[in-house]
Amino acid sequence: MSIVHLQSVEILNAEARFEDAYIFKITFECISPLQDDIEWRLVYVGSAGDEKYDQELDNCMVGPVPVGVNSFEFEAAAPSPSKIPPEDLLGVTVILLTASYRDQEFIRVGYYVNNAYESEELRENPPEVVDLTKVRRSVLVAKPRVTRFNIKWDDAPTAPSQPEPTPVQ
Repeated sequence: MSIVHLQSVEILNAEARFEDAYIFKITFECISPLQDDIEWRLVYVGSAGDEKYDQELDNCMVGPVPVGVNSFEFEAAAPSPSKIPPEDLLGVTVILLTASYRDQEFIRVGYYVNNAYESEELRENPPEVVDLTKVRRSVLVAKPRVTRFNIKWDDAPTAPSQPEPTPVQ
C-alpha cells in the first residue's frame, strides 16, 4: 500500500517556447508520517533510440512531508539542445516526472511533448539548422501515462514491485 497518493499534476505552461522552463503544480496526499523527504525529478528524453541522450532537467527534495494534502510548484529548466541529436530536436518526445522515497521510485508520470516550428511556413520549409528561437513545445497534458511502483515505506514490509499503469486526474 502506498503512503503517498498523487492527486494531480498541472503543467502551468504546457504551451511554451522550446527554451522556456517547465513549471508544474503537484498535489499529493500523505496518509502516514514519513521519516525522510520525497525526491521529485523531471527527465527529458532526448532520443527515443538511445537513453544516453536523456537529461535530468532538475530535481528537488520535498519534506518534511506532513500528513494530509500537500502542494508545491516545481520548475525545471528547458533541455540543453547541444545534448540532443539534431534530428531529434523537432517532433515528438517524452518528459518523465518521477517521485522517489529513499532512492525507490514509487510513481512515474510520462507526457508526450511535440516540438515544432510556430509558423506553417517554417514547418513546411524548415531551415537546414534548427532555429530553436522559433520552436514551440506542446505538452499533451490530457493523456499522461502514470505508473506506480510498490516500495518499502519506512518500517512497512516490502511488496513485489509491479508497475501498474493508471490515469491521473
